[in-house]
Amino acid sequence: MLTGGPMADLLVAQRHELLLRELAAHGALRIVELAARLEVSSATVRRDLAELAEAGKVVRVRGGAMLASRRGVPNRVHLRQRTRALRAAPAAEAGPVLGLLVPSMRYHYPRLVAGVRSVAARRGARVIIGLTDYAEPRDMDRIDDLVASGATGLLVTTAEGHRTPAATLDRLRDTGVPFVLVEREPQDPYASCEFAVSDHRQGAYAAVRHFGALGHDRVGLYTNGGPTAAPVREGHAAAVRSLGLDPSAPVVDGGRPVLGSAEAARHYDGFIERCLAGGTRAALVHSDHDAIELARRLRLRGLRTPDDLALIAYDDEIAALAEVPLTAVAPPKHELGELATGLLLDRLGATEPPAVRQVALQPRLVVRASCGAARDGSPSHEPPATRS
Repeated sequence: MLTGGPMADLLVAQRHELLLRELAAHGALRIVELAARLEVSSATVRRDLAELAEAGKVVRVRGGAMLASRRGVPNRVHLRQRTRALRAAPAAEAGPVLGLLVPSMRYHYPRLVAGVRSVAARRGARVIIGLTDYAEPRDMDRIDDLVASGATGLLVTTAEGHRTPAATLDRLRDTGVPFVLVEREPQDPYASCEFAVSDHRQGAYAAVRHFGALGHDRVGLYTNGGPTAAPVREGHAAAVRSLGLDPSAPVVDGGRPVLGSAEAARHYDGFIERCLAGGTRAALVHSDHDAIELARRLRLRGLRTPDDLALIAYDDEIAALAEVPLTAVAPPKHELGELATGLLLDRLGATEPPAVRQVALQPRLVVRASCGAARDGSPSHEPPATRS
């Protein structure tokens, strides 16, 4: 492998010359277009453009580059014309093309995708999907693929966690394509970035508040290591503090062991033992699968839900199908997909850039049997949370 020396320098010089020729022939080009023309990675093009920009030969623009004028000043009129042409051409032919990135097509995401598709169909847009993966995230590779496939706007749910770091936002901006984060928000709370999320903090708070109204002074928390775990923990902690509950109740993240494995069983049993030993008789559990498994592990010990340990599940995908139907926090997934798609299409169709919108929808609390009843014996009912 060539890592340096005259031959490596020659290859770099050749790439630089080819880049300059492409920009001279076509004007402003996106990084993904240049990478495809030269058959190299987007990272290589970014590095080459940075060197050419430092030498005053090109000017970096959002998502790509253009030749510098003889005076080193970019031709802004040409840049605007070229950028508008790049974005308008696909729209003129077949309407907007929305690239949708999701970590999975299982469990949480089918309802969200259905919401995206319903609005896209009503407004004459086409959706193309890219799948990343929690185990081996390839978020930016998939985003580059979506842009190369003609996406004129992006709906992005990364696999890297609930809060998207600045470096990922910078990479998204480099594509030159408008985007909306879905079920993700920037790590920097002051970042100028559109997003639509379920307010998982509010959802967790509502669950703990419901247990408090039933007379529980200790409410445990079990999470499964997913991206939603962090805001759920924050909402649980905020509720414990503001409601004056006992903070000694166990808070456990079991990670992401294989469902039904011995490792998963150890995590469930350990959590149950800590709850019973410390007098905790109520727990919020993310997700439905984990709540169902916890209830099963309780039954194997001769214990019952809700008598020995009351449960509220988080997600409400299959909670109603549990042996003891689970009270559950239900994020508005379909509505979230609809909302995020509307935000993106509004931006794509605007003659002037609209204000940046950051929207949170409150989950609902669906009360079933697993949380028990109030101490006076009457059943408990929690009204649905309202949208913010």
